[in-house]
Amino acid sequence: MIELSEQQIIDQLAQRLADAHATVEPDRVAAVVHAQYARFEGRPIRDFIPLFVERSAKAELTRLGV
Repeated sequence: MIELSEQQIIDQLAQRLADAHATVEPDRVAAVVHAQYARFEGRPIRDFIPLFVERSAKAELTRLGV
């Protein structure tokens, strides 16, 4: 089994969301994802961070109307 690092998972998430929101510049989607990811910096339990980042990034992209 290949295990991905948390950063690799976040990068893949940014790519998936960029693909899903084709009308938005990929750099902007990545910025939203990384801003949401930064909110969890220093948190001791890391298991669900990618899920939380995905949910909050999707909500932010929806809020921005994209």
